[in-house]
Amino acid sequence: MTRGRFDIWAPRPARLRLSVRDATVEMARGSDDWWTPVGPVPEGEVDYGYLIDEEDTPRPDPRSRRQPAGVHERSRTHDAKTFTWTDGDWTGRQLAGSVIYELHVGTFTPEGTFDAALTRLDHLRSIGVDFVELMPVNAFNGSHNWGYDGVGWFAVHEGYGGPDGYQRFVDGCHAAGIGVIQDVVFNHLGPSGNYLPLFAPYLKAGANTWGDLVNLDGEDSAEVRRFILDNVAMWLSDFHVDGLRLDAVHALADASPVHLLEEMAVEVAALSAHQRRPLTLIAESDLNDPLLVTPREARGYGLDAQWSDDFHHAVHVALTGETDGYYADFEPLAALAKVCERGFFHDGIWSSFRGRAHGVPIDTVAMPTWRLVVCSQNHDQIGNRAVGDRLTAKLDDHQLGCAALLTLAGPFTPMLFQGEEWGASAPFQFFTSHPEPELGRATAEGRITEFERMGWDPAVVPDPQDPATFERSRLDWSEVDGARGTRLLAAYRRLAALRRTRPELTDPAFGSVRCSADEVLHLFTMRRGPSTMVVNFADAPVTVEVGLDDTLLFATGPDVTLTDAVLSLAPHAGALVGAP
Repeated sequence: MTRGRFDIWAPRPARLRLSVRDATVEMARGSDDWWTPVGPVPEGEVDYGYLIDEEDTPRPDPRSRRQPAGVHERSRTHDAKTFTWTDGDWTGRQLAGSVIYELHVGTFTPEGTFDAALTRLDHLRSIGVDFVELMPVNAFNGSHNWGYDGVGWFAVHEGYGGPDGYQRFVDGCHAAGIGVIQDVVFNHLGPSGNYLPLFAPYLKAGANTWGDLVNLDGEDSAEVRRFILDNVAMWLSDFHVDGLRLDAVHALADASPVHLLEEMAVEVAALSAHQRRPLTLIAESDLNDPLLVTPREARGYGLDAQWSDDFHHAVHVALTGETDGYYADFEPLAALAKVCERGFFHDGIWSSFRGRAHGVPIDTVAMPTWRLVVCSQNHDQIGNRAVGDRLTAKLDDHQLGCAALLTLAGPFTPMLFQGEEWGASAPFQFFTSHPEPELGRATAEGRITEFERMGWDPAVVPDPQDPATFERSRLDWSEVDGARGTRLLAAYRRLAALRRTRPELTDPAFGSVRCSADEVLHLFTMRRGPSTMVVNFADAPVTVEVGLDDTLLFATGPDVTLTDAVLSLAPHAGALVGAP
């Protein structure tokens, strides 16, 4: 059904009026609880809001496309169809074989805007990036935020450039041959500026980590689900986005006969067929359950891929030796071998951090490896550390090269985090800008409580509300030309070239991956067809016999050599060898 641009679903109010420009227009309720203005409304771009019952303060539209004065103020109309796209020849990117680059618009460049990010696309192309994945850009309270406290799901944050800037960004990415994946949050709403419950039962009883549950299966949940599905369609249609990363889907409490995720997969598949380009859905999930990415024909949900934290944890422990909290189970090097061969480490086995068995085994015969998106660093794994420190803070260049080697030459879909390719020194700390002092205090206290389980010192946790916390997290692009930046960037570019030229590095078969882990020598080996990866995690040099015909395809430093089929590795070094 075609709705007017001021129509709104609102079963809760007894009276509703439209506040548009300087006028107030009465609205009439339909039998389906959708309200429509009964008087004339202006054309063109206008500011507007809704007066609920006898209130005299207008509330923003739940489907607002713009919030130029902030999430507490009136909405502004935006017609996405007025943008002139130049990507008519863009046919999209498939996830299989691709490299993702995660970035936060506000800290990726000094300017912190979509337009500024466009100036860095040549850099991303040089390291083989196929998709940029933007952390949430929807409207949130304040000037800067990670984005996961959004309350205006249909609006684009004005500080980044608003919806017009977003369209320019996507169009520019497509012109550069890069797809765009947008991180979206449907499992909760932020703590400030959420006016949805005044209009309708968008939330239900119960709570997850972040607050009230979204009403996916209770009374009036059909319209709530449609609200979410229409948001999905907006990104993929109005903004030409190529895929969505779905935040924390394990927090979507849905007992419906067809889970929201499956319904989403069905509608996105239909839209993909109509647009004749791949449209990708990637879940962030704590469940370690392949049901999410099992095709619907095999009675799965039919999503395309999911994040796999197990790979990150295994690589992190092998490189750093940290075994606190959820890292504890990954102490043996064999954990990394298992993850690379079978996808999950916790696949039904005991998780000491959770205090129970966790996960479900992957059918490694049927499932392709690219359905798991992996990384050595991301916004969560850096930002949820006490001081938001990157691997750069404690690892040498060899070790950082090993992290890149394991991620980019491993069997899964690799994802890089902004700046890792040159060893960026800037931390990525948790930052907020809540105007309400009490909310700012509560946020800071909540962070300290989170770190108690990991055994980190709460005294060193930066205040999320301190503007310096945000400023420290900005990338320093001058580091690209420094000694470390030059070395690491060359390594990432070499690995990108190998992914393009060595078919075995994008082979999606689990059966093509064979790993071994020597717990005494701290030596890890992964064989992928004609190529072999060797990583020395020890503090001492090591030599390894390889094939007589092998050549050195990649080395983490000059003190890695291959002579007469003997590979010599410095401490913490890695290499990829194979037939030329």
